[in-house]
Amino acid sequence: MEFQEREGVVAMGGKPLTLLGPELAVGEPAPDFRVVDAALEPVRLSDFDGRARLISAVPSIDTGVCAMQTKRFNDELEHLPSDVVVMTISMDLPFAQKRFCEAEKVEGMMMTSDHVWREFGLAYGVLIKDIGLLARSIFVVGKDGKLLYKQVVPELTDHPDYDAALAAAKAAAQ
Repeated sequence: MEFQEREGVVAMGGKPLTLLGPELAVGEPAPDFRVVDAALEPVRLSDFDGRARLISAVPSIDTGVCAMQTKRFNDELEHLPSDVVVMTISMDLPFAQKRFCEAEKVEGMMMTSDHVWREFGLAYGVLIKDIGLLARSIFVVGKDGKLLYKQVVPELTDHPDYDAALAAAKAAAQ
């Protein structure tokens, strides 16, 4: 199966990388996908239909920026409306994610892995062909299932715009 290739959207250390999948547009329906949770159980975006969803994709939770991004969104949960689902997705194995969450006391957000099917990365156009990881990105899906916000961070080692993503999640919950 072939997937659309997009070059020059993201880089690592200034070296351009190739993303697989489409470029999604704000306002269009958010594609459904399957990932697995810590118990290796499938989780779908559609499991949370009718709720606002903030999806934080990171290359690997075992790196500094990814760890900070995950902890930041976990810490911000108390400032978000209770019906906002916050999910971190990476290609890390669920066992590594569980270890990370226990060590870093990440308890409120849902940690999921795209390792099994790669459906999220391919549907959202953020699977990096060159290294098999996800590009650092944020997506906010509204209660109506439409994509309300997206940010694909151009340099993998840079932080996303946390404030803009959190504002979008708060707006999506209204």
